[in-house]
Amino acid sequence: MHTLARYALTLLIGFLAAQAAVFLYSPLPWMIGPLFVVSLGRLRGWPLAVFPGGRQMGQWMVGTTLGLYFTPAINAQLLHFSGAIVLGTVYALALGLACALLLRRWSHVDFVTAFFSMAIGGSSEMSLQGERHGAPGYKVAAAHSVRLMLVVMIIPFSYKFLGLHRLDPYTPAVAQVHYGGLLWLIAATVPMALLFHRLGAANAWVLGPLLASLLLTANSVELTAMPRWIVNGGQLLLGCTLASRFSPLFIHEARRFLGAVVRVVLVALAVSALFGWLLASAIGVHPATMILATSPGGIAEMTLTARVLELGVPLVTAFHVTRAATLILCVGPLYRWLARKFKD
Repeated sequence: MHTLARYALTLLIGFLAAQAAVFLYSPLPWMIGPLFVVSLGRLRGWPLAVFPGGRQMGQWMVGTTLGLYFTPAINAQLLHFSGAIVLGTVYALALGLACALLLRRWSHVDFVTAFFSMAIGGSSEMSLQGERHGAPGYKVAAAHSVRLMLVVMIIPFSYKFLGLHRLDPYTPAVAQVHYGGLLWLIAATVPMALLFHRLGAANAWVLGPLLASLLLTANSVELTAMPRWIVNGGQLLLGCTLASRFSPLFIHEARRFLGAVVRVVLVALAVSALFGWLLASAIGVHPATMILATSPGGIAEMTLTARVLELGVPLVTAFHVTRAATLILCVGPLYRWLARKFKD
């Protein structure tokens, strides 16, 4: 099939899946609908793919939108939780190591593959770091895709079933859409994303726009709210991108490995829910917010979930951004130190 036709077909299927998810009152319908249907299509061998830059467009939406929550009052409040944020980051590093040991035992892969497959970071960054240390990058990437897909499917549906939404609401600095302000916001955030990308930063299209939007909002520069169609379109692109990583060939070749990944992720979700609940009790935050903040999901997926469900968006963002930044700096040295202890 012609490449452009594949891109168009993927977006059409994703859009129709999102509409069906909206009709069924699914949580995060514009991401979960495309994620579910496009992944099934990929596993059945359909020629589906997202156009180059689609993932970055979705990430730009997430980062820019999140930055609009960080008003001066919210930033002062977050300082109060700095100790909990550091504790959550240490927990994420420990969880990744424990999951790596569990995956190594259940799937019999080498330590380097298990370590980078279970490090709670971005799939692209962990795949590259894993390849530098001798792990098969495609396996690491597939493990992270499975992790993200499970987290995105399980947490929102669990929260919907339990009625956990609008329990810790925050509002952006501006409630109305101003398209002139939107153009200025784009002019401020896109160059920051390009700069982060140029510097080789992981999640550049989330963190760059987030920083630019956050700095504007923190200094009371209130340009616009994010239009609903951009938010929905960003979710659509993220869902389709995550789903397009799956293929029937790899599922067939690495069935045992991916089966072990699924079991380990389910354990990690249960442990993280317990940790989040305990931490919430200690610092006086709603458990639903803290479980999102400490979950083994990605920045874009978990912060977007917090936004849609209105559950402590700034706090969830601060936890996941701090964790991601720390992991990028620490994962290589940590692996080299641990490798001496877990040689095959």
